[in-house]
This record gives sequence, structure tokens and C-alpha cells, in this order.
Amino acid sequence: MEERKKIGRTIGIFDSGVGGLSVWRELLKILPGTRMIYVSDSAWCPYGPRPQREIVARSKAISAFLISQGADVIVVACNTATAASIEVLRESFSIPFIGMEPAVKPAALNSRTGVIGVLATQGTFRGRLYNKTRKEYASDIEVIEQIGSGLVELVEQGRTTGDEPARLISKYVIPMVQKGADHIVLGCTHYPFLKDEIARIAGEGVTIVDPAPAVAKHTLELLDEMGFENMGSAPEYEQTMFYSTGSAENLIRVARNILPSIPEGFFEEKTI
Repeated sequence: MEERKKIGRTIGIFDSGVGGLSVWRELLKILPGTRMIYVSDSAWCPYGPRPQREIVARSKAISAFLISQGADVIVVACNTATAASIEVLRESFSIPFIGMEPAVKPAALNSRTGVIGVLATQGTFRGRLYNKTRKEYASDIEVIEQIGSGLVELVEQGRTTGDEPARLISKYVIPMVQKGADHIVLGCTHYPFLKDEIARIAGEGVTIVDPAPAVAKHTLELLDEMGFENMGSAPEYEQTMFYSTGSAENLIRVARNILPSIPEGFFEEKTI
């Protein structure tokens, strides 16, 4: 007899700030009717320059909160937090965790020039997962690594176009293109909100690789394996509850840019 699927599922999502909303946006597309809980750790944003022990401590505290709110699976929608803490989280809690996989593999496999660029945080570049992936899939090509200092802060402020984003992106991206990079990997979940500007500055012939759709697809596959069935009928705005450990202003603005119908009561500032 076929095992009956469990009805309903809850996905916990967290990031240092609003960047993980780029993953939430993709989850909305393929998981209609799914309850989600999003935590923006804005009081500790950005994670990139912080010591690993701090990121691990924050990741554990937020994960415990998400589980207390009913999360069946947690998406660590932050490349830096994934690099620092995903193994500890999997050892510490009994539910599955999905991290942000460095998208070096598809970029390396599809590069025509043998040169790719990776735009990420200091925390991602020093992580074991990124370096393992690079060694395994990109050992025979040139990988240009660039820390995107200042980009997270611009996204948090809602400044995704204009002179300052263009200046910083040009500083980071143009040297990659001049060295022959034909793929640029977005190694931070904040960066997809700058994707159009990055693509414009990089120019035609350069592919911008955003890992968020693949992470959303992986989440769907995992929930199916776990035997969860889609609820299906809830209005989109009823699917997600948003928490911010600091001011919720940025979170509200970016979330409503993605889904304007979210009511005020679905956002809460909370100490975690």
C-alpha cells in the first residue's frame, strides 16, 4: 500500500538580512500553498566579516527559533552562514537543512573561455564547501574571486540602482570581464537583487549565475521525499510570517516589492 502523504509543510528560511528573500521569491514560484517563516538577522547584518563562531551561534539560535515555530525543513538562505555553520546545524538538530551551494560547478562546466568570476563575501571564500567545490569542478579553469564589499549594505538600504551601486559593481565586475570571464557567479543571496545592474555592466556574452532557483528546486524535491503534500489554496500573503531581529523596515520594503499584498501584521521585530 502506498504511504499516505502528510498534509502541510513549513519551511524555515533565514539570512543575515533581506538577501534570503531572493530565495524566498523562488520558493513562492514553485511551492504555492506552503507555509514559510522568514528570519532576517538584521541586528547582526552583515555576516561576511564576522568570526565563524559568531555566525554559528546566530545560526543555531535562529534555527532553534524556527523549529519552535513548526519548521519541518530549514533553508539557510545565506552563503556565509552556510559556509560557517551548515555542518554544525545538521549535527545539532534532527530536521533537514538546505544550504546555498556555490554555483561554481555550472559556471565552470558551461564556460567557453575557461575563465569565470565569483562575487562573494569573505566568509564564503574561506569556507570549506566553496573551496571543495572549486577544487572538484574548477581545477582546470581560471577562477577570479572578488569580495563584494559594500554590496550587501546597498541591498539592505534598497539602493540597487544608481551611481553608487554602478560604481561598486563596475569596480568588481569589469576586471573579471577584461580577464575573459564569461560567467559570473553570485555567491551571496543579496546579489540577485543587483543582477540586472551586474548584467548591464558585464555586458552581452557574460552569463550571471544565480543559485536561488536550484536551491528552491532542491527544497521541493526534499519535501516530496519527506512525504509532504501541498496545501494549495492559501492566499500568497498568508503563507509567510516575517521576523527581523532589528528594524523590520528593510525587510518590509523588499518583501513587498516582491509581493505587494503582504499585510502589516505579517511582520514582527523579535529578539532571537
